[in-house]
Amino acid sequence: MGITLAEEIMLLSLDDESGATRQRQAVGWAVAGGILLELVLAERVSVKGKYLELADDTPTGEELLDGRLRLIGTWLRGRSKRRVTDWLTKDQAKAVGAAVERLRARGIVVVEESKVLGVFPRRRYPEADGAAERALRERLAAAVLTGAEPDERTAGLVALLHAAKLHRLAFPDLPRGQVNPRMAEIAAGQWAAESVRAAIRDMQAAMAAVTVVTVAAVS
Repeated sequence: MGITLAEEIMLLSLDDESGATRQRQAVGWAVAGGILLELVLAERVSVKGKYLELADDTPTGEELLDGRLRLIGTWLRGRSKRRVTDWLTKDQAKAVGAAVERLRARGIVVVEESKVLGVFPRRRYPEADGAAERALRERLAAAVLTGAEPDERTAGLVALLHAAKLHRLAFPDLPRGQVNPRMAEIAAGQWAAESVRAAIRDMQAAMAAVTVVTVAAVS
């Protein structure tokens, strides 16, 4: 397997020069959803209605996915299923760090450590190799801007970005209104088996519900 959906979302969110994460909260939901979607595509987990179930704990061979697969098994604690919103809430903050670390291990980003005000540690991840991001943006542009038929993974990526309202990360120079209709069309289209499309819909609803709760709590 090449770069994962979660890593692709992180690449879009990281500022190429400073390495800072843009729209971190929304990115967290999308990254956690990306890992979960990869596990659905690999038939390791299933998302049915509001619930997440472990289907097969055999490793996929991808470090990022297998780490989350083990965590899901532990989190279930012998239960057959738990709410997908609970998993996304639990994983969204940690998933960002795991995805960035995988990018670092691949040599796509590097780590820069500093201290804010000389006291508080800060890590940023500027890009070391821009080839992966260029290929990613070309793929997204082909599907969204030129109307090319996306493959399963690209459609899943667009659906996650659309669900988390991360249109500007994918297309920073274009108004949202110009890309939103096509992204919505791809997200709702017949681009995967029904179980995968259902999983995307459920994760979209889960991310939206958790975001509403978070905003309400802050307000």
